[in-house]
Amino acid sequence: MTRIPDWIKYKIPGGNNYGNVKKIITEGCLHTICMEAKCPNIAGCFNSGTATFLILGDTCTRNCRYCAVKKGTPSEPDYKEPVKIATAVEKLGLKYVVITSVTRDDLTDGGASFFSAICREIKEKSVNTGIELLVPDFNENMKSSIDLIAESEPHVLNHNIETVKSRFPELRPMGNYNHSIDLLKYSSNKGLTVKSGLMIGFGETLAQIKETLAELADSGCSIVTVGQYLKSSKENYDVKKYYHPDEFLEIESIAKEAGIKKAICGPLVRSSYKAMDVYMELKSGTACEA
Repeated sequence: MTRIPDWIKYKIPGGNNYGNVKKIITEGCLHTICMEAKCPNIAGCFNSGTATFLILGDTCTRNCRYCAVKKGTPSEPDYKEPVKIATAVEKLGLKYVVITSVTRDDLTDGGASFFSAICREIKEKSVNTGIELLVPDFNENMKSSIDLIAESEPHVLNHNIETVKSRFPELRPMGNYNHSIDLLKYSSNKGLTVKSGLMIGFGETLAQIKETLAELADSGCSIVTVGQYLKSSKENYDVKKYYHPDEFLEIESIAKEAGIKKAICGPLVRSSYKAMDVYMELKSGTACEA
């Protein structure tokens, strides 16, 4: 196995705010992708009083080879979840919240009605909170699902492409690269602010990264995150390459040259990394730093 380089450093979770966020999440019987996917930025996010909520349970119906989230047959959705999430957001006093989910291929709308309901509930309880919805691909019901979500008017619609096209069959065997690109295009054409994320380190080439960033730009993405893939369990796909911070700077330049307005690139960058800051900078037209 390739040795983890010195420039990738984790912070040990801890601190008063970390405990407070975890307490509210636990008491509300809620999940966060921060904990389920073992995000390397959990300490910083929880201590700043932010979190990315994971809805529709903790079990995914897909079998992506890089993901740490539990896979299998999910339980019945909690229909009180929209109110629970909105209440937690209010208690935490969040200025910006990211809502994501496991993929629920067992649900006709893929969970779109939950995303929409949560967005509306948060707006009712926390009128000044920015809302980013990080959604799955919704399978064959993509258009109707995005139509429903668009009606709730999230501030950002995020769908991660995750990897370059050539790696999809091996890493995301139940997904489809072109379908994800179509979702981003459709969402952009609906007038939504569209965002996507890419992980690298699977064995892709720089040319393939460049091609993917160009396609994301053409699909209407205003924001793109690019981060280093890190293996979180022995069952997950092996890391083929650790990119140096200088290489991430080059990739950021490539993204901006492709026409992406905000490109956040770095070893520990994840989809929700500095999400509020990036959105506010996009609105104001200022520069952002990873």
